[in-house]
Amino acid sequence: MNIHEPFNNVVLSIAAVERDTGIGKDTLRVWERRYGFPTPGRDAHGERVYPMAQVEKLRIIKRLMDQGHRPGRIVAQSVEQLQQLSQAQVASPQPLSVSASTTQVDLRQYIALLTAHDNEGLRRQLNQVLAREGLKYFVTDLVAPLTTAVGDAWMRGELEVFEEHAYTECVTGLLRHAINVLNEHTADSAPVVLLTTFPQESHGLGLLMAESMLALDGCRCIALGTQTPLRDIAQAAVAHHIDVVALSFSMSMNANHVVDGLGELRQLLPVTVELWAGGQCAALQRREQTYAVVLRDLVGISNEVKRWRKQQTSKS
Repeated sequence: MNIHEPFNNVVLSIAAVERDTGIGKDTLRVWERRYGFPTPGRDAHGERVYPMAQVEKLRIIKRLMDQGHRPGRIVAQSVEQLQQLSQAQVASPQPLSVSASTTQVDLRQYIALLTAHDNEGLRRQLNQVLAREGLKYFVTDLVAPLTTAVGDAWMRGELEVFEEHAYTECVTGLLRHAINVLNEHTADSAPVVLLTTFPQESHGLGLLMAESMLALDGCRCIALGTQTPLRDIAQAAVAHHIDVVALSFSMSMNANHVVDGLGELRQLLPVTVELWAGGQCAALQRREQTYAVVLRDLVGISNEVKRWRKQQTSKS
């Protein structure tokens, strides 16, 4: 039985649709007037209610908007057209078999466990790799490409939101435990690093992968989680005597928000505090950054830590 079948006759209130899709109630009303979609019914009290078919379409629209598409160009399109557009967004998806440093990693086995809803099996299999190969391999050779593959599958509509969330929670738990063990052995010569994201960025797994790599280099990390206002980031940097503020940006981040935000935060931070930025946001890959050190990949974190240490040694 298709997992959607029991829900085909379900309708959601406008508040429930907002929670489910991340599209605001005011936006839904504007689209209804301007584009003729969505087309809600009314309940016994005259309030808007939305059938699940429309909610599914709204989810696809939100995915595409996260990738930079404008609502005026996509809201009125059919579900089939939107799905084709989603497929085009990942025309070069993460290969499901990747070459790691010591072996070939087949990502399909992890995706299969995820779609079979075997969360415990997924956690057990990932934990075995972590215990056998160590944290660096686990992050760079397995979790990084697997996270990209999961994101690609979600963009194509092959994974449900709850399945993507289950994957994130599983990996988060494993990484957090490994980091806690490493934090018992920080090095005096390593920078103190504050990790967070901008208010518009809700994705935290990339941040946790970065924290793992920093912990491997003996850094003491202060993690604020996601969506921290810029002034609070600056205040936390001063309060904790931070050497480096490290930020993570997913591909869904608006390029202008990234560039403008980095410029504003650079002005708010003490001149002695370095600003590092990493992630898959196109703004970091395509534009020359003057406000921050751009981390092109996870391996680059170790190189920047070594550079920082060398600079500190030359100052002393």
